[in-house]
Amino acid sequence: MRDPFQNPFPSDSARQAIWEMLVLRDIDAFLAADWSKVEHDFVEEGFIGIDAQKQVSPDRWRLAFPTLSAYRQEWLKQAQDFAEQSFAEDARTAIFTTTTLEDIEIEGEMALVRKKFDGGITKADGTRDILQWQTLYYCRLHQGRWKISGFTGYLPNPMG
Repeated sequence: MRDPFQNPFPSDSARQAIWEMLVLRDIDAFLAADWSKVEHDFVEEGFIGIDAQKQVSPDRWRLAFPTLSAYRQEWLKQAQDFAEQSFAEDARTAIFTTTTLEDIEIEGEMALVRKKFDGGITKADGTRDILQWQTLYYCRLHQGRWKISGFTGYLPNPMG
């Protein structure tokens, strides 16, 4: 069984940096509702975010984030909403356990990264929020470090 807190790329510096950006830093920033912890992980120029709305058909997908600013607003809204909830388990552990990022395709200075969520988190009232979707991140080496230049998120997991 994998350790959800362990970077699965200990001897690959590029993949290790991408995992730390998209798993470790992203989860910790989200839980703190602190955009400043991830703001330097993005390429602002040309950024694009697609919301697949957990639909298989691209006909249902939306250009929800035509700019990084639009994405930042939604990210902050979701992080603040999450922070106001009460959970019956440790939220950080639950999110790490739910998250898998083991497939990173790198070609030159570009990367296609597959991050999957499959699990849930139990709320204080006993109900369970299901976390089950996947995101394709488009990353590139920008000014000496890996950054996110866009994504297609909230894809069904599994597809089909």
